[in-house]
Amino acid sequence: MLGGSSRLIVCTLALACAGAAAVEKTGRNQYKWRDAGGALHYSDALPPEAAQFGYEVVNGQGVVIRRVERAKTTEEKAAAKAELAKAQALREEADTRARSDAQLLSAYPTQSDLERAQHQKLDLVDQQVNAARISLRSQEQALTDQLAHAAEVERNGKTLPEAQATQIAQTQKQVDAQRAALARRESERAAAAERFAAEAARYRELKAKLAQRSPGQ
Repeated sequence: MLGGSSRLIVCTLALACAGAAAVEKTGRNQYKWRDAGGALHYSDALPPEAAQFGYEVVNGQGVVIRRVERAKTTEEKAAAKAELAKAQALREEADTRARSDAQLLSAYPTQSDLERAQHQKLDLVDQQVNAARISLRSQEQALTDQLAHAAEVERNGKTLPEAQATQIAQTQKQVDAQRAALARRESERAAAAERFAAEAARYRELKAKLAQRSPGQ
């Protein structure tokens, strides 16, 4: 006597054989799918349930000629879209890097050429930093002189004229603005030095790879 699991296997095999026999008998393509409970079905028309769980198209000989995956959930569609966007971003990043590498090698035939160009750019930034420092020192000195004069006026028991008070406030604003400008220049200089170091390291890496590909040159 067969147990419950054995009877289920026999019934499933019988249903599959019956479905295959039905396909062969009709001689037409049919849809083959399993429902939520795992039961196998064959039909001439495609029911909504088959599209939900996925299905196969079988020919008159019972051979699968096409498979259609089940409909994806909203979450799965979103995940697939995100993965596609990520892959596209990686491809674009790789393309950008390849173009940048080609331009770097084309612009600077030797490492000395690269270093010379970098030094020239840093020298220009250094000139801007020094100019900002000189301007700041000049404005700070002007503010110091104005504040000293205001203190002298107060010590003499007099009231500082409104025009001079306004001038001190304006000079203070100029000093603050110049300090901020100098800080930006110094930050730009540090960023440029870091960028140039990375660029030089990449250049050496690319040159090493080219040398490995063409050891005889």
